Amino acid sequence: MHPALQDAVLVGRSIVSRSISSTVINGDDPTQFDPSNPITLFIIQLMVITCLTLLLGWGFKYLNQPSVIAEVIAGIILGPTAMGRIPGFTEHIFPKPSISYLNLVSTIGLILFLFVVGLEVDIAVAKRNGRNSAIISLAGIALPFAIGSGIAVPIYNDFVNKEQVSFGHFLLFICVALSITAFPVLCRILTATKLLDTKVGVIVLSAGVGNDVIGWVLLALTLALSSGKGTGVTSVYILLAAVGWAILLLWPIRKAFYWAAKRSGSLDAGHPTPGIMTLTLIIVFVSAFMTGIIGVHPIFGGFLAGLIIPHEGGFAIGITERIDDLVTMLFLPIYFTLSGLNTNIGTLTDGRAWGYVIVLCVVGFVGKFGGCAVTAKWLGYTWRESGAIGMLMSCKGLVELIVLNVGLEAGIIEEKLFSMLVLVAVVLTFITTPCTLLIYPYKYHTRTNQSDSKDDDKNRAARDAFLGSSAGGAAGGREYTTRLLVVLQKLEQLASTMFITQLLEPELEVAAKIAAADPQRLDGDVAGLEHAFETAASDRETTPGRNSDADGGTAEPVHIDALKLIELTGRTLSVMQSAEKDQTLLADDALQLYRQFGRLRGMDIAPHISIVSQDSFAAVVNEFAQDLSSELIVVPWTVSGPLGTTDDNQASTSTDPAAAAPGTPFNIFASDGSPIYTHFIRNLFSRATTDIALFIDRGFGGAHVTPPGSGQHVFFPFFGGPDDRLALRLVVQLCHHAHVSASVIRITHTDISDSGSDAATLEEKNEDKLSESAKVHQAALLQNQLTIGGPKLAETQNRILSDTADNVAWNYYTTVQGSLNESALSRIVFSEIVSATPLADAIQYAEKALSAVHSERMWRPLLVVAGRGRYSAAYNHEREVSSLLGAKGLNPTVGAELRKTVGDVTAAVILASSQQMSHSSYLVCEAGQ
Repeated sequence: MHPALQDAVLVGRSIVSRSISSTVINGDDPTQFDPSNPITLFIIQLMVITCLTLLLGWGFKYLNQPSVIAEVIAGIILGPTAMGRIPGFTEHIFPKPSISYLNLVSTIGLILFLFVVGLEVDIAVAKRNGRNSAIISLAGIALPFAIGSGIAVPIYNDFVNKEQVSFGHFLLFICVALSITAFPVLCRILTATKLLDTKVGVIVLSAGVGNDVIGWVLLALTLALSSGKGTGVTSVYILLAAVGWAILLLWPIRKAFYWAAKRSGSLDAGHPTPGIMTLTLIIVFVSAFMTGIIGVHPIFGGFLAGLIIPHEGGFAIGITERIDDLVTMLFLPIYFTLSGLNTNIGTLTDGRAWGYVIVLCVVGFVGKFGGCAVTAKWLGYTWRESGAIGMLMSCKGLVELIVLNVGLEAGIIEEKLFSMLVLVAVVLTFITTPCTLLIYPYKYHTRTNQSDSKDDDKNRAARDAFLGSSAGGAAGGREYTTRLLVVLQKLEQLASTMFITQLLEPELEVAAKIAAADPQRLDGDVAGLEHAFETAASDRETTPGRNSDADGGTAEPVHIDALKLIELTGRTLSVMQSAEKDQTLLADDALQLYRQFGRLRGMDIAPHISIVSQDSFAAVVNEFAQDLSSELIVVPWTVSGPLGTTDDNQASTSTDPAAAAPGTPFNIFASDGSPIYTHFIRNLFSRATTDIALFIDRGFGGAHVTPPGSGQHVFFPFFGGPDDRLALRLVVQLCHHAHVSASVIRITHTDISDSGSDAATLEEKNEDKLSESAKVHQAALLQNQLTIGGPKLAETQNRILSDTADNVAWNYYTTVQGSLNESALSRIVFSEIVSATPLADAIQYAEKALSAVHSERMWRPLLVVAGRGRYSAAYNHEREVSSLLGAKGLNPTVGAELRKTVGDVTAAVILASSQQMSHSSYLVCEAGQ
């Protein structure tokens, strides 16, 4: 054996033997520090730190405080201030010989954290509000510097060792400590207060970038000057060497790294390859090594390395995703614990020290708040916006603690002053969130996607006029829905979204007619319209849905806005995604694939992205629908597993997907993050003022897809009400496609149970039909009388109005010929029945419709369309739903959440239908409120 290899084996055996001999089984104390085996005590320390931090973080979460507060206080509790007073605690858990190991790990984590901070600094973000952000940032530094210069004199005289630290070095340090803004904590506070995508959030982020960079440069200057060991020449050399390394890193090394990332395909992919990730970490630690040996702290090397990472294509976000959690959840709590071990509030025993703490809190707050708030008001922001900007910019937090620890390590400040400044940082960070919410509550927030332009006002007025005239199809359903807002959350929803939007897109002949009827809805010219109409028949099969203009381009009567919703969390990755929405939009696979699908289909698809908290999803969708003048919100819901009930004892061997493995009526809640997703859907239904179509996909976007060219059959039970009138209009729109057919049955509820009476009632009803014009006139008269009677009369008249609107819509689609809808109506079978059990009959007819479209060689899932009917249903189906569930052997309370989400009609078909309906998909419609 080679001598070197033999020595290595002997060393390994020695380490293993010592580890085995030092066990609790042998009676050894695991908290006893052993330099040859430090991992045991390190794991104990890590568990203590992590558990206490998580416990405090859980408590402070309810106070709307960032996690850094919990981490700082956890460190103070573990230090000599609290638990350090317990006899034997420090000696066993944090003995002095182990501190060097903790310090090494925390320094590595701090270098990586400062690297992540550098990644967050995107100059492009500051450029968007360049002038305002620069002025606010400078004001937030200048005023604290001026005030800090005055308070520095008495503090220097009372708390600083004048023999070791010159006043000039201390003055520069204390001014930096008072003027710096904790940019990483600021981002997380903006997230917690839902301000990240508002006017205030954008300007604060931009100003925070400049403030952060200037603060780190000034701190590096302070350390360079204080590291000169008393000679000015050495300080100058240290400063020049630091500047030289920064220039080398930010220019040639940055260019080389960009070339390597581009060459490897990492920039195009939006995430680093293993080789590029390795190169990145090498650059980080080499940069830290260089700044360390120069005489500036190694953390500055990590910060500079973060500045050279390109942000194109979400590459910086991809880097952050790989290291952020490890740094924030493991390394930083260790660093805060070390900071807490150096903090001893027990040394503040005299009133003078506490007086200085109060003065420093006031000075630190007034300097930042006054400078930024007054400047923001001067720039034209409102008083509330200015106050929020000043409050947020006064946040200290993590960066302040890093500055203080660096100053303590460099000998600029001592333990007592360090403890005082830590308290100041904790107080100013603690008050930031509640004071911001007090000054600038949620109702005053103005999001960046909102616009007050006259054009948007016109669009919104046009949309309101559309909804007012249609009322979900009350005017006979003559309007063709052409502006869709499609909501996406996951890539898995893309297939479902493509399917339903493809069906809602009109075929070429209809597209040309719509455009000819309303030229403003088409971007092409008159020649383009004529060309599209003349070539409709020949191009339909090869380019369905495409409308070519005279120049060979495309012109679409249907416009789709695709909105991707991403949850905004407190992680750095999420904050960077929000700050770099443009890059996130370009790098999002779902949006780009959907947009490419639109190009292939000739549809106009505009992608949008919104990164907000989970509980704000519904409100954001409603805001986008308002601002984009959308006529219909389409929400996909991809469900895994069959819907409906089955008998577990019935084993099926059929190859028919409809007879697949049995499921439960509740596995609809086992996908898409349910019940979170169901809560979002219900919230959207309750908030939205725009028509909504919820597409529950169970057979189109999954494993069982409709074979090409096989067509699609739609079943729709029409009970009445605005939701059903909207559904009827959409069914007709779907049937504009040549391969889509539909069965529409109008079910009128009655208490008459015998079939003969049913037939007589139906015949009498048909004989007494009013003409369409008479019914419209009757509706107008009733509308004028709504306020004459009491609530009961108004309710009765509303019901009459709704019934009248139902008759108008039904008669329009079943009698009008030669209209835009003529070809679609030829593929729809209309029928009417009167029933005492409308839901049971609807399920029976749905099963018959599914059986009718089945063939021996081809299976097609049925698309069931239904009105949600939760707010303005024609009938209350609750009693019948309970009866149907009882007949299936289910408790009447079963599926209560499902019924609240999709309505009684859809829930009844899902829960009470037979096994063959378990793979049917559903389109649940609700008219805008």
